[in-house]
Amino acid sequence: MVQSLLANGVRTLFGLPGLQMDGLFNALHDAGGAMRVIHSRHEQGAAYMAHGFAAASEEVGVYAVVPGPGLLNTTAALSTAYATNQKVFCLTGQIPSAFIGRGMGFLHEIPGQLELLRSQTKWAERIEGAEAVAEIMGEAFRQLHTGRPRPVGVEMAMDAMTGEGEVNTAAPYRPPPFRGAPEPDPDAVEAAARMLGAAEHPLIFVGGGAIDAGEEVAAVAEALQAPVMAMRTGRGILDARHYLSHTMPAGHRLWPQADVVLTVGTRLHFPQLDWGTDPGLQFVRIEIDPRQGDWCAPNTTTLVTDSRLALRALLPRLERHNRSRPSRQNEMEALKAEMEREFATLGPQMGYLKVLREELPEDGIFVDELTQVGYAGWIAFPVFAPRTYITTGFQGTLGAGFPMALGAKVANPGKPVLTIAGDGGFLFNVQELATAVLHKIGVVTVVFNDGAYGNVRRMQKELYGGRVIASDLHNPDFAALAESFGARGVRAETHQALRQAIRQGFQHDLPTVIEVPVGEMPTPWPLIVRGRARGN
Repeated sequence: MVQSLLANGVRTLFGLPGLQMDGLFNALHDAGGAMRVIHSRHEQGAAYMAHGFAAASEEVGVYAVVPGPGLLNTTAALSTAYATNQKVFCLTGQIPSAFIGRGMGFLHEIPGQLELLRSQTKWAERIEGAEAVAEIMGEAFRQLHTGRPRPVGVEMAMDAMTGEGEVNTAAPYRPPPFRGAPEPDPDAVEAAARMLGAAEHPLIFVGGGAIDAGEEVAAVAEALQAPVMAMRTGRGILDARHYLSHTMPAGHRLWPQADVVLTVGTRLHFPQLDWGTDPGLQFVRIEIDPRQGDWCAPNTTTLVTDSRLALRALLPRLERHNRSRPSRQNEMEALKAEMEREFATLGPQMGYLKVLREELPEDGIFVDELTQVGYAGWIAFPVFAPRTYITTGFQGTLGAGFPMALGAKVANPGKPVLTIAGDGGFLFNVQELATAVLHKIGVVTVVFNDGAYGNVRRMQKELYGGRVIASDLHNPDFAALAESFGARGVRAETHQALRQAIRQGFQHDLPTVIEVPVGEMPTPWPLIVRGRARGN
């Protein structure tokens, strides 16, 4: 198993050892310096680190945990990787082979573990013995590198893992170009080019499936002079400073006039379900997963292929069919200014986001969280490049930010990594401060402390007649808590103090936690959702 990982370019593994994983961890030990093993303090932390590692790089994030409760502890992270299309590889053990599925009560036994693993991954399989290792590990990497990128899982019983047998040499899987996607159908490309070329008010929406197609997105957008709306997972695909680059509130403003919408690597269920569609509105969908389909809009031309392949095929045909289009730069910059005035109503959040953006270098990595400043960041934090804004997407897993940031930093040791959290979410995985100190992972974390699950408390007040329950928090001194782990702890009560603390934090190889005391903040949801049902 370890030789298969090494053959496929894996040099970092996150995880926790344990009885059913002894065979694997012994092999990791014997691999010496060829494989860096970062052991966490909780299985959830290891899985989120693997997620952050994958999201901030083009590499596979691998984690290994014991079966049963160990695997179950990772399922929130695994489901988040599934939701956001990350190349995460879960390795786990099993009880002795002869007793799987018999309910004998072995240590860490749970019913249907492989089925559970399959429910949270693109593909999962059990290795029955030594002779099957190379084939199944090879298939796992094939699944990771072809089609829609999503997690995979492999389990292996403890007796098989420590057994002996003849094995094939672990050969690396050679990823095909464009994730092995088929060439787009020429007739569909022609129809899409005609539709877009004739459009008077085209719009483009990009999601995580366009993460590697930034140049092509920019070329098509400029040809059409079409505003590009970035879903959360699509932030940075088109540089926020480009006049055609916008976030979803601007999309809501432009939606009523749209006649053709191009979607690249996104489900787009949010606008279609929440903003409504006129009978004549047409869609061009670019989607690598044929199962994603045009489930909502009837007037849809779908190109089932890789985003880059589709856009490269579309561009020359678009040149033939495109109408004359003057630059919309002045109009789009005016729209950006208008959006900024609206965002200014979120005064406290915007003040903090301004400091965070100014102190984080352009190539620095920002990991958001489910906190009031994070929510505002979905629409108002400028992102300049892909893989520099990491989010949990629709899964919305509280507490994911800090360990994902650790993984992102491990993948990019030369880049500054900044994450934010609320006082509620940070304590979900605070124990990974020990991991960060031990392995010298210098992430800067800003904890906004309002003494509550702030979003829940606001909803209880505004939507449920002030029935406030179970949303107040008793917190530690976060700076002192960080110092007790051996990390750097700072309390920043002003914007200038926050600015200085971030600068100093980026200069250290130890983690830094900056506590920022805050009060209740204005609701961001009317700007974010534009009529969509509220939620965490």
